[in-house]
Amino acid sequence: MKLLKDILYKSGLEEVIGSTNVAISSVCFDSRKIQNYSLFIATKGEQVDGHQFINTAIDAGAIAIVCQHLPLIKKENIVYIRVKDSTVALGNIASNFYDNPSSKLKLVGITGTNGKTTTATLLYTLFRSMGKKVGLLSTVRNKIIDETIEATHTTPDAIQLNSLLSRMVKEECTHCFMEVSSHAVVQHRITGIDFIGGVFCNITHDHLDYHKTFDEYIKAKKGFFDMLSEDAFALINKDDKHGMVMLQNTRASKNTFALKSLADYTAKIIENHFAGLHLNIDGQEIWSKLVGEFNAYNLLGIYATARLLGEDKFAVLTHLSSLNSVEGRFDCVRTSNNITGIVDYAHTPDALKNVLKTINDIRTGNEKIISIVGCGGNRDAAKRPIMAQLACELSDRVILTSDNPRNEKPEDILREMEKGVTASNYKKMLTIVDRREAIKAACSFAEPGDIILLAGKGHEKYQEINGVKYPFDDKEILTESLNLFVK
Repeated sequence: MKLLKDILYKSGLEEVIGSTNVAISSVCFDSRKIQNYSLFIATKGEQVDGHQFINTAIDAGAIAIVCQHLPLIKKENIVYIRVKDSTVALGNIASNFYDNPSSKLKLVGITGTNGKTTTATLLYTLFRSMGKKVGLLSTVRNKIIDETIEATHTTPDAIQLNSLLSRMVKEECTHCFMEVSSHAVVQHRITGIDFIGGVFCNITHDHLDYHKTFDEYIKAKKGFFDMLSEDAFALINKDDKHGMVMLQNTRASKNTFALKSLADYTAKIIENHFAGLHLNIDGQEIWSKLVGEFNAYNLLGIYATARLLGEDKFAVLTHLSSLNSVEGRFDCVRTSNNITGIVDYAHTPDALKNVLKTINDIRTGNEKIISIVGCGGNRDAAKRPIMAQLACELSDRVILTSDNPRNEKPEDILREMEKGVTASNYKKMLTIVDRREAIKAACSFAEPGDIILLAGKGHEKYQEINGVKYPFDDKEILTESLNLFVK
C-alpha cells in the first residue's frame, strides 16, 4: 500500500477534489483489473477511452481517479485528480508506486527496426555468462535472472514494466536489457523510467500503419534518445544514415559503432560462413557462431554496450565468442543430404534483404535459394509489394504465402504482394495460401545443397487468423517437412 499523495510526483496535477492522504493498493488503467482501494487512471487509447469506465472502476473498488476530464457527476468519498495528460501521469505514477525501480539497476534500452531482440537477448546472455544477475525485457520473452515470463508486447505497459523491474530489484539484479519499440515511446510506456544507456541498431521502412510517415517513425525512435539523462550513454550505429540524427538533442554521452566508417567502436568481417563469423573487433580477432553482416553489427553493438557499462575488454570478447543465435533469428536446420533450412523473423524489406544478402554472400553459386515469404494483415501494407519483389530478386524460387493474416483475407494480402513482382521474375514465383503447404512445397523442390529461407514469423508459435491464435511453429514444421523429402 502507498499513500496517494506520495505517488503523484511528476503526474502533472491540475486539480484535486478530495484528500490525497488515502492508502492505495494498486494502480490500474484497465477497469477489469481493479481491486479494493485501487487508483484508476483513465487513459485515452487508440480505440478505447478509459474515461468511459470511471464509474465501472469505482463500482469495482477504486477509491481514487486520475483523469484528463472530470466526470460531470462525482461520487462521494472518491478522490478525483485532473492531470494534463493521463498517459504521461500513468508512467510517472507507476514508477513512483513501485519505488522507481529503474533507478536501482543499470537499465539499457535497445531500439531500431531490426536487431533489437538479438541485441537485448544476447546482452542478457553475455552478462549471465559473466556471472551477473540480469533481467531481460524482449519481444520473445521476459526474464528475471533464470525465471522466464512470457512477453505479450515488445515493450510492456508502464505498470507491467515497473512491476517487472521492481521484481528484478528484489532479486538483486544489477542490469536489465530492454527492447524499446517506437510505439512505446509515443504511447509514453517508458515515461518515468531511468535508463543508463540507449542503443540504436538501425531504422528502415516499418510500422507506417501506425506512424503514418517515415519522418514520424524516425521522430519516435529519436524521442527515446532525447529523454536520456546526462548520466546515461547513447550508442548508435554510425553506418545507418539516420544514426547521427538520434544524437542531435540527447544529453547523454555520445558514442558510435560501425563496420564501414570511423567510429568509437569498429569491427571488420574477416570470414563469413554458415558456420559463423570470423571478426576483428577493436583490434582483436574472434570467432562467432552467428552468421552474416547484420549479426556482425549486432555483435559489435553488444561489445560496445558492455564496454560502456564498464566491463573488461578481453572478458567481453571471450564470452562474446561463445554466444549462440537467438531463436527465430537466422535459425538453421540441416538435413543429412545437406539441405539448409533457415527460419528468420524478417518481416520488413530491410530485414529480408539482409538475410537474403547474407545467404547469397555465403553460397558457392550452385545451390538454389528457395524463399517462403508472407506479410502480416492489419499492418503496413506499403511494404507488401516491396517484400515480394526483393524475395524474387534475391532468390532462385519464391513461394508467397500467408503470414499472420489477422482480420484480412490472406488472398487479398498475397494479391498486393504479387503487384510488386516484375514480369521477368513472375516465372520464379508461386503463390500458396496455406503456410504449411507452402513449406512442404518448398521442401519438395529442394535438392541436396539447396537453401530454404522461411521468413516472417521466426520465434512465434502461432498463426493469427480472425482474432484466433492457432498453434504454428515455423521451425518445427520446416524440420518435419525437410525430413519427409530427404533424398
